[in-house]
Amino acid sequence: MNAATFGVARRKWLPHAIAVVSLLILLYPLVWLLATSLKPADEVVTSLDLWPSHLEWSNYTTALEGVSGVSITRLFGNTLLIAGGAVIGNVLSCSLAAYAFARLRFRMRKVMFAFMVATLMLPHHVVLIPQYIIFNRLGLVDTYWPLILPKFLATEAFFVFLIVQFMRGLPRELEESARIDGCGPFRTYWSITLPLSRPALITTAIFTFLWAWNDFLTQMIYLFAPEKFTVTLALRSFVDQSSTSAYGPMFAMSVISVLPIVLFFFVFQRYLVQGMATSGLKG
Repeated sequence: MNAATFGVARRKWLPHAIAVVSLLILLYPLVWLLATSLKPADEVVTSLDLWPSHLEWSNYTTALEGVSGVSITRLFGNTLLIAGGAVIGNVLSCSLAAYAFARLRFRMRKVMFAFMVATLMLPHHVVLIPQYIIFNRLGLVDTYWPLILPKFLATEAFFVFLIVQFMRGLPRELEESARIDGCGPFRTYWSITLPLSRPALITTAIFTFLWAWNDFLTQMIYLFAPEKFTVTLALRSFVDQSSTSAYGPMFAMSVISVLPIVLFFFVFQRYLVQGMATSGLKG
């Protein structure tokens, strides 16, 4: 093989080799999580070996039994309820707010939009205490409302901005034709703009589901009763419920909780790539 042929082959295979090595590095935490979930209790902390000396399947049996008397089916149901409510709320409210900013004309529209975008730089912890005080006075603490209700009020400025950028690229001729046919703003939004904004809406739904499923801090603050716990709160219970932490079942529960996210990603991967490529994130 001469130098020219070797150079062409290197340029062809080097990117693939780098991609494979990067993939192995990214997959290592998942492999470590799976291996640790099958380790005996004494090896989880003391052993440095990746693979256990023998497979401890009882960790998964304990994890499937749930925590604090709450079954794993109930835990997953609670998590799906919160994640599903967050998805519906974000898609509806953020698309409505985005439609107003992108397609309607009203006073101080640009100022209000700039103020909305500025909230992206506001840390979540700044509003956490005021929100807790409000929900506590309303008697909604230890319910799912603090986790779902804000999603119906277009509080996620990131998704509003995302959908605004997409809607601004839609042709106005369609809305003008709908207006001539007698459609008002809401009918135009529902029948014309919303179906055309499907890629941005799918992106919003996917990220909202992932963030709501993996949320821990907000759920820990508002939920106290074990029967209302989610999967993420159940993971903490494996550490707090006894003097000796049950690390094996905790990692087994972690593997079980990751499976829906992995399946969700594989099912909606095509829509996620499409939404990222055709929405405002493309610049």
